[in-house]
Amino acid sequence: MSVTLETMVQLAKKRGFVFPSSEIYGGFSAIYDYGSLGVELASNIKNFWWKTMVQMREDIVGLDSSIFMHPRVWEASGHVSGFSDPLAECKKCHTRSRVDHLLEDIGVSADEKMSEQEIQNLFNDHIAQINCTKCGSSDFSQAHKFNLLVKANLGNFTNDWTKEPAYLRGETCQGIYINFKNVLDSTHIKIPFGIAQIGKAFRNEITARQFIFRTREFEQMEMQYFTRPEDEMVLYEVLREARFQYYIDLGIDPKNLQWHKHDRLVFYAKQAYDIEYNFPFGFKELEGIHARGDYDLSQHMKFSGQDLTYFDEEKKEHYTPHIIESSVGVGRTLLAVLCDAYYEEEVRGETRVVLKLKPMLAPFKIAVLPLSKKLELTSVAREIASLLRPYWMIDYDETQSIGKRYRRQDEIGTPYCVTIDFESLNDKCITIRDRDTMQQDRIHKDELVSYFKEKLSMCH
Repeated sequence: MSVTLETMVQLAKKRGFVFPSSEIYGGFSAIYDYGSLGVELASNIKNFWWKTMVQMREDIVGLDSSIFMHPRVWEASGHVSGFSDPLAECKKCHTRSRVDHLLEDIGVSADEKMSEQEIQNLFNDHIAQINCTKCGSSDFSQAHKFNLLVKANLGNFTNDWTKEPAYLRGETCQGIYINFKNVLDSTHIKIPFGIAQIGKAFRNEITARQFIFRTREFEQMEMQYFTRPEDEMVLYEVLREARFQYYIDLGIDPKNLQWHKHDRLVFYAKQAYDIEYNFPFGFKELEGIHARGDYDLSQHMKFSGQDLTYFDEEKKEHYTPHIIESSVGVGRTLLAVLCDAYYEEEVRGETRVVLKLKPMLAPFKIAVLPLSKKLELTSVAREIASLLRPYWMIDYDETQSIGKRYRRQDEIGTPYCVTIDFESLNDKCITIRDRDTMQQDRIHKDELVSYFKEKLSMCH
């Protein structure tokens, strides 16, 4: 079923998936913390991405580059001069807004590759329909581009801001490009090959909106694939197909996914598609898949003076590899997964909220629930929890009625609940409840590990 963003925000906080950062101080705009369930769900998403992208492939290796890099990296990449969003300020209340978002709110698309003047012309054409999101005024300043890189004073011990600034990285892929030669020289890998990385990136977003969809600190999962120039577009289509299938394997309903082709490309790009998900606020970018040509390595060769060409031993020739990339945010994936798994069902006259997460993504795989707090039950229940913990993430809960505990586990997506009752003391059998069907099996406690190994591997 469809879910509102407000419902998802409330569930995320109530159940410990996502919290507003620094909330006791009034919060910090566009920054979020992941709670005990959120960190498990995010970890499971990252583990599945890594397994799909690296573990299951012999042509892709991993990397973890630093958040801080030499400032010239960002000059070479074009971020210092061109990494910006259009900003306008309300003359009445001085609220700053992204012009493309104001236009988007009235159904007008403003492409990110438009020049400052093109954005201003489009803004002027529709200004009568546009209102400040805070005070409702239509009196705005001129639109101008605002750079998104976050400056830092790393190594600046005199607070001399005339010195070349350091930056928190605006994307993770630049760390891959500048390590291309290191990876090549330290492994036996040959083109075509990819380098994958999961890591934090930072952008000084003008406005905060849409929960964890757009944040100032976020985690990216990126893979840059280096190819021969003539193979770029063939391998690009292979990558596109694989990345769409990934989301289906993740448990996303295909009807909530669609392709968006970019018609306006930066000068060096050959092709750019986004995989979009139908979020509560409409279809928006989940992942970008781009054919980038040889621009990235060429730029870093130009600015660093280092040779980043590839020598083909078989053909005895040097060339600058072309790059196809896959880039997706952990936060956006997590939000899509939560929205897609959310269901409300009528059960015996009551509404049951259930997250039908794939078991491999569920924060807890099994919840152990003694029927009462009596010692003879809790001691057995804790013994069973200890038996299962080496294999899976286990939740132990002995608070409130068993019905309320079932509902709590449904709401956080736990696939199985294990209930220990007084009959268990005699027959050593345990009741196992399935989250999705609510059907129950009775299994001897000595068979629990093998039972769940089979069940959880079947529905992985």
